[in-house]
Amino acid sequence: MPKKDIALKIIPLGGLDGIGKNMTAFEYGGDMILVDAGLMFPDEGQPGIDLILPDYTYVLENEEKLRGIIITHGHEDHTGALPYLLQDLTRKVPIYSSKLTLGIIQGKFDEHNIRNPKTREVNDGSTITLGAFNVTFFSMTHSIPAAFGVFISTPAGTVMHTGDFKFDQTPIDGRRPNFHAINKFGSQGVDLLLSDSTNATRPGFTLSEAAVGRDLRHVIKNARGRVFVASFSSHIHRLQQICDASVACGRKVVVTGRSMVTNTKVARELGYLNIDDENIIDAYDVDRIPDEKIVVLCTGSQGEPLSALARMANGEHKSLSIHESDTVIISANPIPGNEKSVQGIINSLSKIGCEIYDKSKGLVHVSGHASQEELKLMLAMAKPRYFMPVHGEAQHLRAHAELAKQMGVPENRIFVLDNGDSLEMVRHKVRRGRAAESGVVYVDGGTVTEANPMVLRDRQKLGSDGVVTCTVVVSKRSRRVEAVEVSGRGVSSSTDELLLSDAADAVRAQVGKLASGDGASIDALRRGVRNSLSNLLWNKTHTRPMIIPVVMEV
Repeated sequence: MPKKDIALKIIPLGGLDGIGKNMTAFEYGGDMILVDAGLMFPDEGQPGIDLILPDYTYVLENEEKLRGIIITHGHEDHTGALPYLLQDLTRKVPIYSSKLTLGIIQGKFDEHNIRNPKTREVNDGSTITLGAFNVTFFSMTHSIPAAFGVFISTPAGTVMHTGDFKFDQTPIDGRRPNFHAINKFGSQGVDLLLSDSTNATRPGFTLSEAAVGRDLRHVIKNARGRVFVASFSSHIHRLQQICDASVACGRKVVVTGRSMVTNTKVARELGYLNIDDENIIDAYDVDRIPDEKIVVLCTGSQGEPLSALARMANGEHKSLSIHESDTVIISANPIPGNEKSVQGIINSLSKIGCEIYDKSKGLVHVSGHASQEELKLMLAMAKPRYFMPVHGEAQHLRAHAELAKQMGVPENRIFVLDNGDSLEMVRHKVRRGRAAESGVVYVDGGTVTEANPMVLRDRQKLGSDGVVTCTVVVSKRSRRVEAVEVSGRGVSSSTDELLLSDAADAVRAQVGKLASGDGASIDALRRGVRNSLSNLLWNKTHTRPMIIPVVMEV
């Protein structure tokens, strides 16, 4: 078959059902590359789950084709699955990204005891060849430095992947988007554009990161006591502005929270975060400096229960506490699903009586994603023949598809896909392809496990209605009920002795009736215990706790 007749397959394995776990496979003949390998954090419907990863079974099944992994930037939703993927691969695969992103990734590898990974640094304008793929990196602005888009050239055609971006004309580090490269690729011919859809429902332009600095400095300058600023630990531009404002106001900076300490250390070592050693102090040294001379950088902007801000708000932090005279700035928007957790932190802080600033009280956060006018500008420069929105929930993908129609992309050349769907490109023409295996896997207590709805259902039941354990002893010879013991945890009225007594009587009557019959098995007796308890508890408490029946013959 001529090379031009081989199909380029584009397979999104994650990132099209929410903000997170971004991963896209590109396959051409015997070669495959992967763009991003991210994770998503669990919500209230997934109790006990630590992390959610895309199901990358397709990558493992085609491991012999995998020529390289490209990471567009250092956020968790683009890097977090890497350690798990590398542990499942049987050979070392090169990973390409910026110096900062590789520095952040290396910290994850160290945590997972992954030794000597094949990391390769690239820069704006770098071009690499991975089998049939020619990949050129170009700078984009986002809420983390050193973010890239990629232009992928194959014998079947070309693809541009924007990565996460906004068009920031006044970025903190002065590194603007590479408009020249985007226009050059547009002139050469972009067959398919994959573009960030996070803010596709938001009109206008996203404000520059520089706009936040003025408000941050104003709040820090006028604060009475200590200032606590919660932000994403990977938002290096934001951290730089907080450090600049602190130093300008004569305050020392304290860093707390595991990921915040790690990322600020990496960013300073690599030259992406600039603050003199004399202006950073250890959390244990704060007591020797007046409160009005302190700014604390911390994790917890998403209401994470074990974060530094949450522990300080609840009086559980080992070295820092928040007082009524202090000021707390939450310099981030809640990720969808985290709103309740963030509100819980705000309520805890409100009980302390400290001053609280979030997006409702000042410009202490701006998005790192392009709004509608920037998305249309990207479409105008790239001039794609075909378009596929990525990185977002269904409403964002649909809104972005509508913008593409407004910009002249024919409706039959716009593809809104689900994870696991695929596109095929042959001779610069794109069509839908065969679906690949996809879904999610969970990191549960350090173990990667398949999604098991039964486990999650049981955890939800335990969390909402509690558990009742009933132990029944039956005589093997006489088939009489010798003993019944009922206990409950987390059940309404579980300490009510009368309720437990009624429950024991109901079980004794039901089991006695079943046991005296011919051929009643242990399983039948367990079902009898479960049914009698379930009916009684529903009638008495209107709850349905998990019931664990134990039947023993003696």
